[in-house]
Amino acid sequence: MLQTRLACAAWRWHTSAQWTRHCPAMALSSSSRRSYVIRPAEGKRGEVDISMIPPERIRNFSIIAHIDHGKSTLADRLLELTGVISKTGKNKQVLDKLKVERERGITVKAQSVSMFYEYKGQQYLMNLIDTPGHVDFSYEVSRSLAACQGTILLVDAAQGIQAQTVANFYLAFGEGLSVIPMLNKVDLPTAEPERAAKQIESAFEIEADRILKISAKTGLGIEQVLPAVIEQTPPPPGSAEKPFKALLFDTWYDTYVGVVCLMAVKDGSICRGDRIVSSHSGTKYEVMEVGVMHPEQTPTTLLRVGQVGYIVCNMKSIAEAHVGDTFYRDRFPVEALPGFVPAKSMVFAGVFPIDAGEFDRLNESIQKLTLNDSSVSVHKETSAALGQGWRLGFLGTLHMDVFRQRLEEEYDTNILITSPTVPYQIKYRDGTSKFIRTPADFPDANTMNDYVESTMEPFVISTLIFPEKYLGSMLELCTTHRGELQNHTFIDESRVMLKCRLPMAEIVTDFFDKLKSKSQGFASFDYEEAGYDASDLVKMEVLLNGEAVDALAAVMHKSSVIVAGREIASRLKDVIRRQLFDIIIQTTANGKIVARETVKQLRKNVTAKCYGGDITRKMKLLNKQKEGKKRMKRIGKVDLPHEAFLTIVKRSE
Repeated sequence: MLQTRLACAAWRWHTSAQWTRHCPAMALSSSSRRSYVIRPAEGKRGEVDISMIPPERIRNFSIIAHIDHGKSTLADRLLELTGVISKTGKNKQVLDKLKVERERGITVKAQSVSMFYEYKGQQYLMNLIDTPGHVDFSYEVSRSLAACQGTILLVDAAQGIQAQTVANFYLAFGEGLSVIPMLNKVDLPTAEPERAAKQIESAFEIEADRILKISAKTGLGIEQVLPAVIEQTPPPPGSAEKPFKALLFDTWYDTYVGVVCLMAVKDGSICRGDRIVSSHSGTKYEVMEVGVMHPEQTPTTLLRVGQVGYIVCNMKSIAEAHVGDTFYRDRFPVEALPGFVPAKSMVFAGVFPIDAGEFDRLNESIQKLTLNDSSVSVHKETSAALGQGWRLGFLGTLHMDVFRQRLEEEYDTNILITSPTVPYQIKYRDGTSKFIRTPADFPDANTMNDYVESTMEPFVISTLIFPEKYLGSMLELCTTHRGELQNHTFIDESRVMLKCRLPMAEIVTDFFDKLKSKSQGFASFDYEEAGYDASDLVKMEVLLNGEAVDALAAVMHKSSVIVAGREIASRLKDVIRRQLFDIIIQTTANGKIVARETVKQLRKNVTAKCYGGDITRKMKLLNKQKEGKKRMKRIGKVDLPHEAFLTIVKRSE
């Protein structure tokens, strides 16, 4: 092992025509490698030697499913089966490392783990990636699938196919992966495996006899999973003869070593001490450590073609690591891999500290949290009502809620988040266009009339799957949210799949809550982007005694202004404290008053001390009070408490 490491550091390339094996462990012929079953051994530095496992005995696969269909539980059983963790009976969501994941019982960030499994007398290296199931984190799923050659499609035998099941299947199908269908939770009393198998056969054209029936919780049928993966998943393509080339598909930040890069090696090999180059930036890095997740970071002697592992290369900032980047060995450039489409923020919200003195600490907390979540976009923002803060972009409303919870729990911060908005597009008559991410950037009424040609908003194609008896309620829900019905099909005798085109702004507030309410929890929902389309948008502002409150402004469709304006004015009336003068609450759009409410003034009974006497004495006191209130109204300011903003953010039941 010591000789191997010294040789890894000493041997180098000569010319592109004379490619020398970079590690002597790789100089073995294919026939000699196949004639031995090499168990991973530990070196003096605690490194695991996986150099003797050839690419044809490597399987890279993931688990995809709808949320709460048992992906993490299946991963736990596979880790127990391969001896990565002990069978203590207390293993639950081992790969879900975030506190918010364990509390909510969901997977937020994709996690990888390497397992060693003996099959038919030969040892295989199984690289598993556990993926999230919620639609907000489909970007994590697409990145994970790029490092795989096969995937397990997991379906709950009691619930059947759900919306995210369909979306994830077509993601895997588009990547050309081998799909291995499995039915989970077949031990439940409510399980209907035959019906679920027919749904899979009908929706995805997969033969029912190919579907494995398992129970991840009890371990029923788990021993069939990895043999099925080995038989149905092809080994990773690539050549050990070619120069090193790797795809970066995930990163995280470590306080001690900096950025840790998770890569899929496509060609060649890499050892500790080598120098690699980023195709995106051209920056050179020295490899400090290579290894696999087993399930924690475990150093190895090298990473070679077909393997998935981490690389520590003295990268100090997460901004240097571009997901989808191609890395190659110094002085031996290669053609860059296609990479990924950058994550696009679909929901924006303002984040402000409750106490202005906490601004610096909150700024540091956001910077630390975004190091491990590069899909969040951050821009500074200043509000006249709320002070200094940030405008953050998220992949969806659940992503926003998870980020908020992590800020509060992991960094002990107290924050206020404004109502979520979506990015709008303004097209001007001179041919230019501009994206609007905050209501403050939206043009005023005069600019709209003189210079703006059209306003556009993002749309999505949504997929709803629900029992047939809720079809009427689902159609009504979509139409009341400005949806355009496209088609609906029956995936079996009792379940319907509905396709509908919806504005993104309609689903970022309370659409999902209404969906679950109207379907009694049986409906599932998924969506994908469908571009921008023209829409009649207006900016609604809230005025308090004639002064605009920028934090309460909102951009919405013209048809929603009256209802939303009355609702906001009514709720503000309930939370604004009474003053010694009237407070007039108005909502306006396009220069017109939409709704009005008045918080009546507090009035002292100045005539209480008058016991009889002439009426002129009472009128004198009342007129004096009236003049004082007029003066107070001119110089007085309305104290708008934080509760007022919280009532706007939290939709009424």
